[in-house]
Amino acid sequence: MSTYLLVHGAWHSGQCWERVVPLLASVGHRVVAPSLTGHGDKAHLLGPEVGLDTHVDDIVRLITEEDLTDVILVGHSYAGLVISAAANRIPDRIAHLVYLDAMVPEDGESAVDVHPMTQALIDRAAESEIGWRIPPMPELPPPLGLFGVTDPADVVWLRTMLSDQPVLCLRQPVRLDNPAVRAIPRTHIHCVAGVPEGIKRRPVPAIQPNGSPAQVWELQTGHDCMITVPAELTELLLKLG
Repeated sequence: MSTYLLVHGAWHSGQCWERVVPLLASVGHRVVAPSLTGHGDKAHLLGPEVGLDTHVDDIVRLITEEDLTDVILVGHSYAGLVISAAANRIPDRIAHLVYLDAMVPEDGESAVDVHPMTQALIDRAAESEIGWRIPPMPELPPPLGLFGVTDPADVVWLRTMLSDQPVLCLRQPVRLDNPAVRAIPRTHIHCVAGVPEGIKRRPVPAIQPNGSPAQVWELQTGHDCMITVPAELTELLLKLG
């Protein structure tokens, strides 16, 4: 059986995986879905010093302290940066990288480099009384909704797990200087319904860094697919285990 480590995106918490965890676990896999520093059960640790490096440390520490190996490391959205940097530090423990509607950085890039529209969020925060924190994105009319979630009950539930994101998370660059990380196979899962205007996904290169053909799957749903289509997402993830 495999170990799945599910890493949530900006503003969210580990609770967002609540519908996926039991589906993966029901067939015998080990599943870990932590909240990053400043979110969920670690919300009290939110501060201006929390950045991408903090979140990478969270994941690396979890993997090493729990002695996890052959990890299928799944990063949603912003967490594409987190899993990339974590794999760079401990590539021998990672069996597969899954970019779930995620940012896919190159060495030295920040979230702003990958998605330039995030600069507007930083600028808006700078104009507020507390310039280091960015509130969650607002709910938009369907089919966009709140992070792609449109069901009223699900929107209410999603709001309970959202918290502000520190600016430093979007500014710190990713370090991808370990050649060993290139050998790790990758899968990209794209959520292709209700994509907000201004969000441009980078094309996935036809060949992975390890020399294999690119593996790209699509889900006909909005951004927070773990909430909207947990069964369909789980079916894809199980193909990797």
